[in-house]
Amino acid sequence: MRSIRVETSGATVLLTEAPEPKVKDRQSGEIAKDALSGETLMRLGVVYIDGGESSLLQVTVPESGVTEGLALGSPVTLIGLVARPWDTVFNGQQRHGIAFRAEAIAPAAISVGAGA
Repeated sequence: MRSIRVETSGATVLLTEAPEPKVKDRQSGEIAKDALSGETLMRLGVVYIDGGESSLLQVTVPESGVTEGLALGSPVTLIGLVARPWDTVFNGQQRHGIAFRAEAIAPAAISVGAGA
């Protein structure tokens, strides 16, 4: 399926769940790896606020893209964020959704207005 770039420059993104290894198989505990590089994939939660609306998103990031200094509740930047629609059949039921993946996550630069 096609990936769709997500424009984040006008949005506020706050970290709600610390990065942790993404589990590929819950029964075996197998950790998800990038198909091309073999690198461990990390899963994290953010709230994405734009245009007066907010959404909770789960985002996958390669382990090397997780920057030091991330704090829960703090603004972050998602570099190279893409959305990918998916669908599957699970236990005979059709399921679908949108998966989000970023190249990296870093603390957001906070701009200080004049006179502050």
